[in-house]
Amino acid sequence: MIKTDILIIGAGPTGLFTVFEAGLLKLKTHLIDALPQPGGQCSEIYPKKPIYDIPGFPEILAGDLVNNLMEQIKPFEPGFTLGERAETIEKLEDDTFLVTTNKGTQHNAPVVAIAGGLGSFEPRKPPIPNILDFEDKGVAYIIRDPEVYRDKRVVIAGGGDSALDWSIFLADVASEVTLVHRRNEFRGALDSVERVAELSKLGKVNLITEAEVKELKGEDHLTAVGIKHKTKGDIHFETDYFIPLFGLSPKLGPIGDWGLEIEKNAIKVNNSYDYQTNIPGIYAIGDVNTYKGKLKLILSGFHEAAIMCQSAYQRIFPDKKYVMKYTTVGGVEGFDGSKKEAKKEVVKAII
Repeated sequence: MIKTDILIIGAGPTGLFTVFEAGLLKLKTHLIDALPQPGGQCSEIYPKKPIYDIPGFPEILAGDLVNNLMEQIKPFEPGFTLGERAETIEKLEDDTFLVTTNKGTQHNAPVVAIAGGLGSFEPRKPPIPNILDFEDKGVAYIIRDPEVYRDKRVVIAGGGDSALDWSIFLADVASEVTLVHRRNEFRGALDSVERVAELSKLGKVNLITEAEVKELKGEDHLTAVGIKHKTKGDIHFETDYFIPLFGLSPKLGPIGDWGLEIEKNAIKVNNSYDYQTNIPGIYAIGDVNTYKGKLKLILSGFHEAAIMCQSAYQRIFPDKKYVMKYTTVGGVEGFDGSKKEAKKEVVKAII
């Protein structure tokens, strides 16, 4: 069983920043996320899209923001349970919580912070009649290990950053990469669009636009896809893998069954104090929560994380009074023994 001070459900930007704020209070943290890597949507859906409303950064790529947050929290040595979904929660006799994932991993903490963005994510699946028959038999919705596609034929469908970026990456891994998109225009970063166009000219990516994959063929494993083109009609394409990358659909998932007060698919919290839910000890921060005046912004999640950690400290140590010290004064002391602080100058009096 994994024990920690604050169990954070969701490893997006808000969840990651919670590690930093908790670390300043000497509180240990552990994060659970259903995705295979930290960063939430910023890593999974739009890592190369610029964000313009992060204080101090006129412009920063979503993926770079995640990298910076990971670097910022490194001294506080957080634990991660990735690729697993928080499934059940149980209040124990000692007033702590037991959270179990869909794979049976158990976590115990006196405080649970739900920072799951818009909730758990499920892939948006194209309306192909027999697509369920080929899941794990040639159809995948998320690329977890690119080496699976080494020297294989791959058909990717989609027009966003994920489809573009993986087409570029797999061009040097797979024996053949085909990108299918129903429009001529793409929704991804301009440099990615230009790179795919360049790879298409070089013959490293088969680019098929104004088309959709409508049929999957094979017996024990996928062997071909049927593509419907706007002007060329039906096209038969042999392949080993079909990867539709149409983004992820947010849902509260099992968290919606935890007895929390839900309002419009979000968790209602007490925003006048500490973003605690109707269950003492369980907090909700970031896009997953709702309250009067709520703004679904990353910077709002950062603010909520700081307030929540102060409340969590008082819950864990009710007899201690914490006096907040600014990092400009006290510096940052990590659990790994590192110390960051401003240089102190000695001023000698002149007599």
